[in-house]
Amino acid sequence: MILTSMLTAADVFVVGGIDLKVVTAAFLVGVVVGITGMGGGALMTPALIFLGVGDAATVVTADLTAAAVYKTGGAAVHWREGSPDIKLAGWLILGSVPFAFLGPFLLSAFVDPAALDDTLKMAIGFALLLAASTYAVRLYIQLRRVRAGEPGGGQPVVRPLPTIAVGAVGGALVGVTSVGSGSVIMIALLMLYPTLSAVKLVGTDLVQAVPLVLAAALANIYAHGLDWGLLLPLVIGSVPGTIIGSKIAPRVPASVIRRGIVIVLTMSGLALLDKSGWAPLGAGEDETYPLLIAGAGLLMLIVLPVVWGLLRRGQGMPMFGTPTVADLERQPPGPGPVDQTEADQSPR
Repeated sequence: MILTSMLTAADVFVVGGIDLKVVTAAFLVGVVVGITGMGGGALMTPALIFLGVGDAATVVTADLTAAAVYKTGGAAVHWREGSPDIKLAGWLILGSVPFAFLGPFLLSAFVDPAALDDTLKMAIGFALLLAASTYAVRLYIQLRRVRAGEPGGGQPVVRPLPTIAVGAVGGALVGVTSVGSGSVIMIALLMLYPTLSAVKLVGTDLVQAVPLVLAAALANIYAHGLDWGLLLPLVIGSVPGTIIGSKIAPRVPASVIRRGIVIVLTMSGLALLDKSGWAPLGAGEDETYPLLIAGAGLLMLIVLPVVWGLLRRGQGMPMFGTPTVADLERQPPGPGPVDQTEADQSPR
């Protein structure tokens, strides 16, 4: 919402058929992803919807197609460095790819075409709230492990059936909403495989995300078509933005930005539920509650530090102090430091 408020202050500018507003949005999201490693899909999809550059299906398709391009580069780097767990990634792919491909077709089969846009906005809204909550869950898991001093870094025993199930749920979510390949799947892997090192966690998720996003993109292109006028500015803006963000990441307080993103994701999720006509929030775009959404963001800003302090105290630690949130974000499963650049490479 903050991103779109910055961009909608100006009219849409088009140069050579390229929408500069979309380029700017993609660039800004790319910078944030490069700095923090947090999901581009969770940021880009709602930003484009709020900019009004297309209906929800068009936005999801273009975002997934762009992600299939830039995710390949990140996966190649991790593959070359030997960081992914190939066996684990294989089981994830077995579950995620079929459901990512089926997602948009199942949605079209069970949803009235006249209601598709509102249904997608509602689905994306709930997906954003889920993505925001996974960040908090991940921090809490890390807090408990740091407190317990659990060992980590070993080679985990792969559990095929739960891993396939995680891939299937994440794949269906990505296929429908474009959100979840680096947030929902990441936290599920962390819970299933607590000894998986941070760099292997990121590398495995990136490698499995390439065929996942590619399958979701192809299915959405077939089901809804592809708007090249939207895809091209997305790629033009996001690639240099991500590179620049990665370059300046060591000099930027990424943990503070991440916490801000959680609030933005929550507000964006509520705003999309509001626009979709979700019953508890109103009857659609003609009956929206921006003050309620702004109030929810302000409440989170005030209440979340207190809730976090109470969780710390529940683990026998003072409400504030070390380990800080930044310490936990750098902390791999189990004791021992991890380089911040490794921790900052998680996708979408």
